[in-house]
Amino acid sequence: MADVSVRPARVEDVPAIARVQVGTWRTAYADLLPASVLDAATVERAQAEWEAAVASPPSPAHRVLVAVDGTELVGFAAFGPADPGEDDADGPDGQIHALLVEPRWGRRGHGSRLLAATVDLMREAGVARALVWVVEGDPASTRFYASAGWERDGWVRTLEDGGRIVREARHHVSLGDGPQETVTEERG
Repeated sequence: MADVSVRPARVEDVPAIARVQVGTWRTAYADLLPASVLDAATVERAQAEWEAAVASPPSPAHRVLVAVDGTELVGFAAFGPADPGEDDADGPDGQIHALLVEPRWGRRGHGSRLLAATVDLMREAGVARALVWVVEGDPASTRFYASAGWERDGWVRTLEDGGRIVREARHHVSLGDGPQETVTEERG
């Protein structure tokens, strides 16, 4: 059995994180994101952005985790405080900014482990509610979060690029009610 785990990202992981992001976007989101966004997503550009996020995060609450299978980095999660003005009355909100597993490594529990570790760290930091924005038309990600107890909260935002509008729905889960449920679906 292969050694699988989740750990904090290190600077030497950045090239693999960038490769996973760009490859996953081009595979899983080809029909959901504008071509201009996918064309602009190069490994070099992503690597520069992830290097800053891993080496010099904007705050101690911003974290990047990686999922590994043996010696292969197969996925990552990035999270931190929610956007300003989004805190719930019950306390501070945290936000998952990215959670991706390379499609060829999907359905092996890597996404579930990343989500569980992210939620555990948010809970330890005193986060009351976790948020994530999911592209509408992405049923796999919607099922993935729903299977872990996340629900849409009615907020929708639109992003426009090159005349194409992408709608995202916000999902949330309370972190004050004990351990996260087991995730049964996975988005690569």
